[in-house]
Amino acid sequence: MKRILKMRDSVNRYPAMPKPAEVSAPQLDWEKKNITMAIKEKQPCSPDGRYGLTFFGLLIMLSISTGIFGAQIAAQNDVAAKGNPVYQGLQPNQFFKKWFVLGPIPVSTGKTTPDQDKQKKKFEAEPPFRIKDLSSARSGHQIGDKEYQWQLVASENEILDLNQICGKTEFAEAYAWAEIHLSEPKNVLLGIGSDDGIRVWLNGQLIHQKRSDRPVLKDQDLVSVTFKKGKNQLLLKIQNGRWDWGFCCRVLGSETLPRKLVETAGLGDLDTLEMLLSHGADINATTYGLTALHYARIRGRDDVVTFLREKGTNPKIPMPAPETVVDAFFKGIIKEDFPGAAVLIAQNGEILYQKGFGYANLENQIPITPQTKFRIGSITKQFTASAILKLQEESLLKVTDRLSKFLPDYPRGDEVTIHHLLTHTSGIHDYTNHPEFASAVETYIEAEEMIELFKADKFDFDPGEKWSYSNSGYFLLGYIVEKVSGQSLKNYLKHHFFDPTGMTNTKVHDSKQTRKNETTGYSYAGGEPKKAVNWDMSRAGGAGNLHSTIQDLYRWNEAVFNGKLLNQNTLKSAFTPVKINDKNQDDAHSSQYGYGWTLMEKRGLKEIGHSGGLPGWMSYLTRYPKQNLTITILANASPTNPNLVLSALADRIAEIYLWQQMKPMESFATDKTVDISDDYIGQYDYAGGIMTITRERDQLFAQLTGQPKFEIFPQSETEFFWKVVDAQITFVRNKKGEVAHIIHHQSGQTLKAPRLEQKSVVQIDTATYGDYVGEYDYGHGAILTITKEGNRLLAQMTGQPKFEIFPQSETEFFWKVANAQVTFVKNDKGNVNKIRHYQAGTEIQAPKIK
Repeated sequence: MKRILKMRDSVNRYPAMPKPAEVSAPQLDWEKKNITMAIKEKQPCSPDGRYGLTFFGLLIMLSISTGIFGAQIAAQNDVAAKGNPVYQGLQPNQFFKKWFVLGPIPVSTGKTTPDQDKQKKKFEAEPPFRIKDLSSARSGHQIGDKEYQWQLVASENEILDLNQICGKTEFAEAYAWAEIHLSEPKNVLLGIGSDDGIRVWLNGQLIHQKRSDRPVLKDQDLVSVTFKKGKNQLLLKIQNGRWDWGFCCRVLGSETLPRKLVETAGLGDLDTLEMLLSHGADINATTYGLTALHYARIRGRDDVVTFLREKGTNPKIPMPAPETVVDAFFKGIIKEDFPGAAVLIAQNGEILYQKGFGYANLENQIPITPQTKFRIGSITKQFTASAILKLQEESLLKVTDRLSKFLPDYPRGDEVTIHHLLTHTSGIHDYTNHPEFASAVETYIEAEEMIELFKADKFDFDPGEKWSYSNSGYFLLGYIVEKVSGQSLKNYLKHHFFDPTGMTNTKVHDSKQTRKNETTGYSYAGGEPKKAVNWDMSRAGGAGNLHSTIQDLYRWNEAVFNGKLLNQNTLKSAFTPVKINDKNQDDAHSSQYGYGWTLMEKRGLKEIGHSGGLPGWMSYLTRYPKQNLTITILANASPTNPNLVLSALADRIAEIYLWQQMKPMESFATDKTVDISDDYIGQYDYAGGIMTITRERDQLFAQLTGQPKFEIFPQSETEFFWKVVDAQITFVRNKKGEVAHIIHHQSGQTLKAPRLEQKSVVQIDTATYGDYVGEYDYGHGAILTITKEGNRLLAQMTGQPKFEIFPQSETEFFWKVANAQVTFVKNDKGNVNKIRHYQAGTEIQAPKIK
């Protein structure tokens, strides 16, 4: 069966220009490079309700302009809200902050989680009441067997937090009503945001609907609508899935349209550009000093450039200096009295820009400067890898040496080489994944003791078989440096790297020492920065124990890429992507990692770098080697201000400086139709998660495990893209004509995701579920808890969400959200005494303990 979908026409007429994207980090950066291209869980109570898209540790900015979600609310039952939700006229740029709100109304009356069909049916249902005027809005409504009353609510912020009005109610709906009086008809552009789905009626007519599991963003949906003369009734229905919920609504005007226009030009969305211009957006207005034409050029949107010229843009407006734009970016993102960042940009051995923003320490109001020290997390891996390679140059070891040479009693040590450790292909389980790890990170530990804690872990896969980011490998490498050199890692790095390059502010972090000019690490919670967990960096070792400054990291890059620390043959090996088992295997993960450096391509330009992160700190260091451009950004908050996405900003900076050397990017307009096969629908293996492709009517959607669902749009019969981020997927068929896998393209990187065989759910007697209920011990504090809810069986790992598992047989169950299965095993007495868990080629046996 096929459906006709509108296709966005791809236009790529001319050569030459840019794009922004995002890099985040491997573990010890808590955005793992193995598995995920994941949309982060929605966090509406974070500073602005934003989230990002991670892909191999790449974090893509979805929006620039968002609002603080933790709104202050005044409700009639709490603090008297003055007046009624009646507006005299429409005030452009101003949010509707006063509403009548009714709810929460449960999506289902049952005790179990409603399925998708039930949620969808409820979402599409018309309101179970009629409002004729203000007086009828004050009265209650009988919905089901319950009487609901409208509350008069006034928000002090742009985004109305329904948690504060209706509670953190999952799988529920709420309605919001307001009345607008106009002296004449008016066509406007509404900017609407919601968490999660939303339907909007104007004067009883449905004008907009968006069913999506998402956090609220300002102006994430744009709706062109005409208000009539006289009284207008605006009714919103918000349906919540899980976690927080809320909404916002305003009319875009002269203050907000320019920013949206510039952003849209960068995204290459010709449809929205047309809409914005038709509603009066000034084609020559600026954001961060850039016009839409400037930004289209920087992003390499040649067809947008042509479009804007045809619409009458002024091509003679000079583009501001790169440093001016960078300064505006960071000033617009970081508030002076919040945690911040230090930024340095250099080219051809000359520092072009260096500056600090925000506070290194909030309590003492110490500002960040270029000399401020930050913990750099996994950027440390560059130094650890370089130490190993230096020892090889000194003929003290070889990357082909076996782990057993240095740790004779390490399990399977004869199978693991230093090469495997350097390239994350050893199969050694990442110790930072242990559930109990977080509870011990503030205490000192000896390296030998740490190794003892994870050496007994079962391997995730056979050495050399796969690529999977592992901090354990680099912890072991740091230990090997010490054992071979006879020096501490601290002294070895100082003698061979820090002293020769003048890196006087870079050291192995020691929690016992007080350091001048050091940042305090913060984490955002409920929109406010709080002091982060203070790791004892002995727990990170060679995987992430350094602290440094932007100036020192610049010195490091200059020394490395100019061959002052390692010879050219060594650098060539370090910058060569690993091949699985020495074969040219199409493995997107392995093709991007060498020896301690991530190898990328951004719009035709080679990029070599690494990112890092710890609770309280994020870091990013990159080099465009042919252009001799270094960019480094260090921040002292993680989870951070969601606008401060280091890799996205670094990509934007690179485009600002190098756009004329970069390849152009395609832009799109929805003006064609294309036949879309139903056989695209299914699940695709993204290693640590599953991408589920679904269809609703004539729309195709993509959703990664446990993350928001977004519509994807056809660029051709096999190519689709996201509007919210620069990412595309291509459906690929095998020789039999069957869809075999998808290719995911994002930020110059590629992931091949095979299609998963659709498992059939069999019907079994659910009375047997009671035998499986209990707790199963996975070791290291990880417990899988099996519960029964109605006729459903659910599984929850320690510290993770609860997911339903589905029967393949009477004893075999599988997850739909991950490529994993469990088998319940009975003893001789017929009692379930353990489970066998299968995932990523690994089998784990977990005894039943309760």
